[in-house]
Amino acid sequence: MDQELFNPQSSSVTSSRILYTPSTFARTSLLHLQEVGSLQAIHQHTSTRTNLTSFLCFVVLSGIGSFTYEGMTYELSAGDCVFIDCRKAYSHSTSDNLWSLQWCHFYAPFLPAVYEKYKERGGRLVFHPGDLNPFTSLLTDLYNLASSSDYIRDMRINEKLGTLLTLLMEQSWHPESMTMSRKRLELAAVKKYLDEHYTEKIMLEELAEKFFINKFYLSKIFKETYGTTPGTAGLFGAYDSYALF
Repeated sequence: MDQELFNPQSSSVTSSRILYTPSTFARTSLLHLQEVGSLQAIHQHTSTRTNLTSFLCFVVLSGIGSFTYEGMTYELSAGDCVFIDCRKAYSHSTSDNLWSLQWCHFYAPFLPAVYEKYKERGGRLVFHPGDLNPFTSLLTDLYNLASSSDYIRDMRINEKLGTLLTLLMEQSWHPESMTMSRKRLELAAVKKYLDEHYTEKIMLEELAEKFFINKFYLSKIFKETYGTTPGTAGLFGAYDSYALF
């Protein structure tokens, strides 16, 4: 492909990137690479993109910046990882503590469905893995494959991208390690909202969207904390008649 996807202002960064052109077979049948690279910001800047038929994974190697997606802004620092659907608008900015990043854009006809499953299972678009090395290693492998003359490189790239998706699934969500105090804080905010809107018919999807919590995870932690769900008699009284779950 010949369009730069990660598109930071060229005068504001030094970068090493490959715009990759997969085979027709790879485009229609495999996880395929579109762009891979790394950058070091040399000036503060903001990059904004919208409506790209692509998915983006990037990691912060050093420095500090911010990332805006679907109306939410996230502060990022070294060790953070981002995984998003680029068909929706996003922007990222480095602070005066200039960051360095490593990234890849990729796609497959079935990837939107995979991403929906990722979110359903509690996957987060911004998270801090315990060990960034597996991510940087995979991104480096993808860069090296993209620049190679390996005659089956599209198959090898497909394999590496599959491993990256598996790693994202594994590392982005660990509810079993979340402290009870954190769970209770999240639930307290939901309960407060329900208390203030007890006359309204509130759906689970609305709660999940408002509090940026996966709906299945929300149901799970209610069950773990209270031994029941909000729709069960006796927990929140007046809420019992509403279609929460």
